[in-house]
Amino acid sequence: QVQLVESGGGLVQPGASLRLSCAASRNIFTIYSMGWYRQGPGNQRELLAGITSGGNTNYADSVKGRFTISRDNAKNTVYLQMNSLKPEDTAVYYCNAFNAIGRTMVAWGQGTQVTVSS
Repeated sequence: QVQLVESGGGLVQPGASLRLSCAASRNIFTIYSMGWYRQGPGNQRELLAGITSGGNTNYADSVKGRFTISRDNAKNTVYLQMNSLKPEDTAVYYCNAFNAIGRTMVAWGQGTQVTVSS
């Protein structure tokens, strides 16, 4: 069973940047697309950014131009660079693998909390 461990969250002020990391216990990046998700207070978990096994990326409109997803296959790690953070970005952030129809393929990790507040 693949395990995912997210890290890099924290408390930052509006406009700041954070880089999140997601380490997988084994390489699944060449099999599935990888995505970053978030779940804010009272909200459903939403997909923010995805990167295919071929390296193509896509983003939700809410983060396009501010967030960048990338991966390091050698380290079994996927990253989310978050710039120009806003209070509405406050959430628990998760990563997961997903297939062609968007179904997640791995048990969710514990996530990493991002809080944007002045």
